[in-house]
Amino acid sequence: MKLLDGKEVSARIKEDIKRDAAEFTAKSGRKPHLVAILVGNDGGSETYVASKMRNCELVGFDSTNIRYDESITEAQLIAKIQEINADDSIDGLIVQLPLPKHIDPERITEAIDYRKDVDGFHPINLGRMQRNLPCFIPATPYGILLMLEYYGIDTSGLHAVVVGRSNIVGSPMSILLARNSNPGNCTVTLTHSRTKDLKAEVLRADIVVAAIGKKNFVTADMVKEGAIVIDVGINREESTATKSGYKLYGDVDFEEVSKKASWITPVPGGVGLMTIVGLLKNTLEAAKGTIYA
Repeated sequence: MKLLDGKEVSARIKEDIKRDAAEFTAKSGRKPHLVAILVGNDGGSETYVASKMRNCELVGFDSTNIRYDESITEAQLIAKIQEINADDSIDGLIVQLPLPKHIDPERITEAIDYRKDVDGFHPINLGRMQRNLPCFIPATPYGILLMLEYYGIDTSGLHAVVVGRSNIVGSPMSILLARNSNPGNCTVTLTHSRTKDLKAEVLRADIVVAAIGKKNFVTADMVKEGAIVIDVGINREESTATKSGYKLYGDVDFEEVSKKASWITPVPGGVGLMTIVGLLKNTLEAAKGTIYA
């Protein structure tokens, strides 16, 4: 078993981003600028946004965290998004999910200018991705592709099984792995909660992408010898054994599955770090205008 080490890969790629950002700043007279909007006090969301802001600083970006309590209305939030859309000093905008129940996340996503949609969730970016046109790729699938590329893993002709069909990870991941590219050129099966005999489907996989949001859902008896296993899950549980007061678990039973896998991502230290890299790369491209002039 070899580790798909998000710490190593993200550190190396962030060095490249930092160099490119410095060149952009020298030419343009300003830094790439990412704005994150956080609504409410969800602990996980606060942790994720703080990490994104910290990483922006590390690579030489400007970043702004705008916070609202849960009482903000959908109309007020959309008005703020429209204000940011019109601000040429801001290159990328993310609205951290989940949102309070009275706010429709689809309306919020569609309100973001697709040219600043560095999370890659806007229908225009998703549609262009499906057609293999230049776009902002959703940050987590993008990070996974960057990891596979870094380790030189040839995915052509392999059978990939994606567990989970979310618009954020599972569905775009299935499209990207099937595209005529490298990484890509896989035969892809997209599975979900209604899949009959899910275990049998996963057992056929040369590549397993687990993105279902359930602790240790993929067990060793579901994975064939030599499979490449990518664990997207980040499941938080309270713990007295850690300083943070919680412990993270993936969607894969790492201890047992790692005995059969050829490559596997850890949690933490795997895909989560690559998601931030994908976001940073999208933000830099937004600033440079290389995707949308």
